[in-house]
Amino acid sequence: MILASIKDSGVIEKLHPLFPKAFAYLRQTDFTKLEDGRHEIEGGDLFVNVQTISGKGPQEAKIETHKKYIDIQVPLVGVEQIGWKATADLVETAQPYDEEQDIAFFVDRPTSVSRIYPGQFAVFFPEDGHAPGVGEGFIRKVIIKVKR
Repeated sequence: MILASIKDSGVIEKLHPLFPKAFAYLRQTDFTKLEDGRHEIEGGDLFVNVQTISGKGPQEAKIETHKKYIDIQVPLVGVEQIGWKATADLVETAQPYDEEQDIAFFVDRPTSVSRIYPGQFAVFFPEDGHAPGVGEGFIRKVIIKVKR
């Protein structure tokens, strides 16, 4: 997991060939004019999910993992807390891996929690189990999906 400010994304962009395009999209897009849903940047290799969610309590947030995609999660409105636990340390499956949706859920509890504010981003690799959506009120966020 990486947590940083969008204005400091330059170093992170070197970690994956599609990261520069993903962060350029973040910097150049007016998300107030973008509806919730999926928006393709580069087909199935790089796309964005815009979501408006009602924040949930920590006990309601399930840890999820992905095998095919890296998540770059960015809150636009509201502060989001996201729990973390290493994928290799996850033990109790709540929902087995769904290859089509590229997601599995776990009963395990996070070993750490980060607060992510508008203007910041968190990167979750397949090695990072994460429990998103914890917060109060409505949270509008962007999830950029980057194919590994």
